[in-house]
Amino acid sequence: MATRTPGAAARKPGPAKKAPAKKAAAPKPAAKAPAKAPAKRAAAKRTAAAPPPPPPRPILFRAVRAVWLGLAHSIGAVFRGFGHGAKNLDPAHRKDGVALLLLALGLVTAAGTWFSPQGWLGEAATNVVSGLFGRLDVLVPFLLLGVAVRLMRHPEVPEANGRIAIGLSTLVVGVLGLVHIGCGAPAMGTGATRIRQAGGILGWAASTPMMAAAGPPLAVPLLLLVAFFGLLVVTATPVNKIGERLRQLGVRLGVAEPLPGDLAADGLPAGEREYSTAPPEDADPDALPITIGDELSARRRRRRRKGEDEEALEPVSFDKDPYETRDLAAGVAADLDGALTWGVPGSPAVASMLHQVKDNTAPPEEPAVPAARASEAPDGHGPAPQRMEQLQLSGDVSYALPPLDLLERGAPAKARSQLNDDVVAQLTGVFAEFKVDARVTGFTRGPTVTRYEVELGPAVKVERITALAKNIAYAVATPDVRIISPIPGKSAVGVEIPNRDREMVTLGDLLRSRAAAEDGHPMVVGMGKDVEGHTVMANLAKMPHVLVAGATGAGKSSCINCLITSVLVRATPDEVRMVLVDPKRVELTAYEGIPHLITPIITNPKKAAEALQWVVREMDMRYDDLAAFGFRHVDDFNAAVRAGTVQPPLGSERELAPYPYLLVIVDELADLMMVAPRDVEDSVVRITQLARAAGIHLVLATQRPSVDVVTGLIKANVPSRLAFATSAMADSRVILDQPGAEKLIGKGDALFLPMGASKPVRMQGAFVTEAEIAKVVQHCKDQLTARYREDVVVGGGPKKEIDEEIGDDLDLLIQAAELVVSTQFGSTSMLQRKLRVGFAKAGRLMDLMESRGIVGPSEGSKARDVLIKPDELDAVLITLRG
Repeated sequence: MATRTPGAAARKPGPAKKAPAKKAAAPKPAAKAPAKAPAKRAAAKRTAAAPPPPPPRPILFRAVRAVWLGLAHSIGAVFRGFGHGAKNLDPAHRKDGVALLLLALGLVTAAGTWFSPQGWLGEAATNVVSGLFGRLDVLVPFLLLGVAVRLMRHPEVPEANGRIAIGLSTLVVGVLGLVHIGCGAPAMGTGATRIRQAGGILGWAASTPMMAAAGPPLAVPLLLLVAFFGLLVVTATPVNKIGERLRQLGVRLGVAEPLPGDLAADGLPAGEREYSTAPPEDADPDALPITIGDELSARRRRRRRKGEDEEALEPVSFDKDPYETRDLAAGVAADLDGALTWGVPGSPAVASMLHQVKDNTAPPEEPAVPAARASEAPDGHGPAPQRMEQLQLSGDVSYALPPLDLLERGAPAKARSQLNDDVVAQLTGVFAEFKVDARVTGFTRGPTVTRYEVELGPAVKVERITALAKNIAYAVATPDVRIISPIPGKSAVGVEIPNRDREMVTLGDLLRSRAAAEDGHPMVVGMGKDVEGHTVMANLAKMPHVLVAGATGAGKSSCINCLITSVLVRATPDEVRMVLVDPKRVELTAYEGIPHLITPIITNPKKAAEALQWVVREMDMRYDDLAAFGFRHVDDFNAAVRAGTVQPPLGSERELAPYPYLLVIVDELADLMMVAPRDVEDSVVRITQLARAAGIHLVLATQRPSVDVVTGLIKANVPSRLAFATSAMADSRVILDQPGAEKLIGKGDALFLPMGASKPVRMQGAFVTEAEIAKVVQHCKDQLTARYREDVVVGGGPKKEIDEEIGDDLDLLIQAAELVVSTQFGSTSMLQRKLRVGFAKAGRLMDLMESRGIVGPSEGSKARDVLIKPDELDAVLITLRG
């Protein structure tokens, strides 16, 4: 046994030692099993889930199905077409349609509930209304009529209309629930007649859950609270203002005496008859920016701490009925518009509101002052301010400026929309996701973009916001995000995001604005509106020259049309004369024949170069007069001529006359630079260097802002720039000397950099339709016919007899002759270097000069002899020109 025990012991541990090896090896197949098992299970599922092919359906069934689907798609396409067409309607027209529909429903409901229903429509409407509202169905026509009148009177305030709709719905639900409980609270099982005799389906739906949850005794006060809340929402009355509103109601009804600080019937403090400084809801407030917090409450708290008279100084709050404020602002706008249009001074209230009412407040359609009173100034006022300076034309010619009624009015500007609130929430979400201590404190909405103001927390770098530009663009679903760090004059970072509901800026609104009326200079033109909604006007005489550039379709042509139309509306032909260059031949044809033109519209690039040379000669002549009579600017010379203090020299037959401003507009500079680059560049540079004091101003436009078109010399002498959307950053640097134009969104979105400004201003360019242009042009042509200057040789004069051998090389031949005669050195290689031509062209020019006796014959590699002396050059050039 002693010998077996060790052997048994030796054998027993053997399996124990091998067992771990087997256990360790066992997981190897298990490790592979998870990889194969899902594939097998997926294959099994696919095999099990694959349904058998469906049996073929009968031909008749398929034919009927195809016909049905075809009719459905056709009818759907028709209705979708109506829907898309309705989107293009003006919002006011759409709300008028809704109001008229509600009015029609009110009439049908009144006929059915007050009398006996007739027709299927009347019976259906009566059954629906009686089933929903129960025994209060007789009041439904009044409710529909009130909502319809509300929409027709105030279609421009969707926020207030939505508030009233919510308040009325809550009020009706609460009242119907109380009526239903008062009528015994019949259940649905009692029948439709009992339901109609009580609160209807709405009353049953409002009272049944309340009674089931809290019991009938407690359901009544709960429904009373619901109805009371609806009444507060409808009247825009906070709970803390109930006593004040009741006092106002008593004052209006004449049953209570007004107390100091109470608001009178017109929404003003008692005894105070001045206009409120708070803007209406539909205006874009300037002095009161839209903020996320309650700015008005903060103002009240600050004034309480200062001990000021709160009610006398506090602007009208937004929680009051906005239509009182709107009627007030509309009256001010009407008075202001009449004063500007008809030359009548406004009331003292208008004078106090001039610095509060913004330019983008929409004036009414009709002027507030009749035309019969246009020439009469009210007592107690000074002379009537003129809309713009109107000078008497020479020769007793009567000329009236085109009325502003020829230009259409735009829609009222929006101060905010639901899309702006959505963007604020998206920006806040981006800052929260990336854990940036920043918050959106407000925004200013413009026609095209909205600038959101972002304030940073302590110890937060501005680079944290600029680094999130792409994330912000991703969050708001637009690539055109522009970050301004910081906003000029504010300790905040600006995030400019395009509006999905863009607004159009019309030229008529700009020329009716206060900024246009206060400046009577004839060269003031309407440019557009900036990001904050302010009117942007520009004086072309102070620029004094401007470069307009941008990609095709970015709004350059619309800008040129606005400039020309502004001049036609504000200036007489004796004040401003124009030279229009249109190499495209189709852009400026609408202005053909206007009396402001000094020459017909130029479409030939070569003749355009000659016209620019004439402008240089005109400039030199004006400078000669300024130097002779001792003036430094043409405005001073014109004032002296009109005053009669300047007389021509004795024995001279010349009659002095004021010099008009000369506006030269080149619609496409690239075409001119392709034909005669050296002549055009020399003329442009000389005009831009000296012509400011002579009253000559250039507007150069191009859609190809490259360095070979907008050369360094042109850029150095054209200080004002207007850049529309470009395709690359390099083009933006050519125009503005800085990036930014490549991030514009087109269709009039522009960066305006006037002379003296350090940073460009983003604005939405104005737009004027072809119909408006045609009306203004026809008004000008009906009064005067165009009188062209005879000394501007464009397409006129005797035809030059140029030698056929010279052909199109006349300009090069003249340059070569001047070069050879002035240097007395006739070398072909010199012509190649100086004129930048090839060897063949230089050799041909030398042969032409040899045939005309300017240089001698060739002597091998030596330079040719020059046979003409410098004093004989003028005669030779006259001969070459024919």
